Amino acid sequence: MIAAIGVTFSITMFIALLGFMTGLNDLLDGLILNRTPHIRLYNEIKPNKNQPVSLMPAYKDYYNFISSVKSVNSRQDIYNSSAVENALRDDKRVLGISPKITAQVFYNDGTVDITGVVNGIDEQAESQLFHFGDYITSGSALDLKNRSNTIILGKALAEKLFANIGDVIQVISINGDRFPLKVVGYYESGLRDFDKTQGFASIRTAQKILGKPDNYITDIQIKLNDINQAPAIAKEYAKKFGTEAEDIQTANAQFETGSFIRTLISYVVGITLLIVAGFGIYNILNMMIYEKMDTIAILKATGFAGRDVKWVFIIIALFIGLAGGLIGLILGFALSAIIDQVPFNTPALPTITTYPVNYNPAFYFIGIAFSLITTYLAGLFPARKASKVDPVVIIRGK
Repeated sequence: MIAAIGVTFSITMFIALLGFMTGLNDLLDGLILNRTPHIRLYNEIKPNKNQPVSLMPAYKDYYNFISSVKSVNSRQDIYNSSAVENALRDDKRVLGISPKITAQVFYNDGTVDITGVVNGIDEQAESQLFHFGDYITSGSALDLKNRSNTIILGKALAEKLFANIGDVIQVISINGDRFPLKVVGYYESGLRDFDKTQGFASIRTAQKILGKPDNYITDIQIKLNDINQAPAIAKEYAKKFGTEAEDIQTANAQFETGSFIRTLISYVVGITLLIVAGFGIYNILNMMIYEKMDTIAILKATGFAGRDVKWVFIIIALFIGLAGGLIGLILGFALSAIIDQVPFNTPALPTITTYPVNYNPAFYFIGIAFSLITTYLAGLFPARKASKVDPVVIIRGK
């Protein structure tokens, strides 16, 4: 019973700890990764690699050192964006795409202009692929589509502007044009510095602010069926469409590393608990052998083979692991459910009300498997010792 209680405690903590830590990982990764496209197509303003001096035959075989190189007057929008979008939609590897316009603007607050960004988005695609609607705490993403000249402000930016829903704010483009927009919602990403500068409007509204035609698109966000193919496909698209292509692994490598380390720590702690429980079972079965020497001797004297005696103790160990493991799974699920109901309120995460917990069935399978393996190994060595007991020596001693 004591050994089974040790296994129960280990499995309970393994399930609860792993569920909580992976739930936390999903939450933290969701703040960035769920809203980050697997591949982003865009044009970057940068100096031309082929400077005139390098193109001259007389200096072809020389190292040319050029200082104060200026960026070329390249276009920020994606050339022939409609054809690019159609090609992406026909690609079976692509789950979906979401065009976007990034417009640098000033939000006018009386005599003060606040530097910010208006993101022109396809609200339907953005919600389906990147969970945009989940981060709107007031209003609806559909308001951008159904009502012209509207904007959803980052909550922190709205507080700076003292802008309530229904108010009209003034946005100034980089060309100096003033454009009135009606506030129809608040957006809270969980990253306050991000929310201090961001506003979201429809693509058509962003084009009006910049004074651009209907085919003006600065970014195409792509979500793939298999995220692991992103680096290779990004290189393919960059060459095919003549744009810059940034994959999610390159953009967010630090988040994947953090998630892996946190999950690894959870597994290590849980398995350590099971190993400690295994040593307890080993000690208990060892002591049981010394206490049951008479019984073992009688069994072997009446015809039981050493193999039979060994399996008696192995079955005892497996029963301890199975009983303790099953009860541990039940208690682990119950503890996870309790954690899942604990209030967790923070201004940085407005959509989260309780602590996050992951109920992945794989954790329960791993828990019971390790429970049986650990208890089997813990019972094997005492069982082998019991199978080698000489009944003549024991009976003669008595």
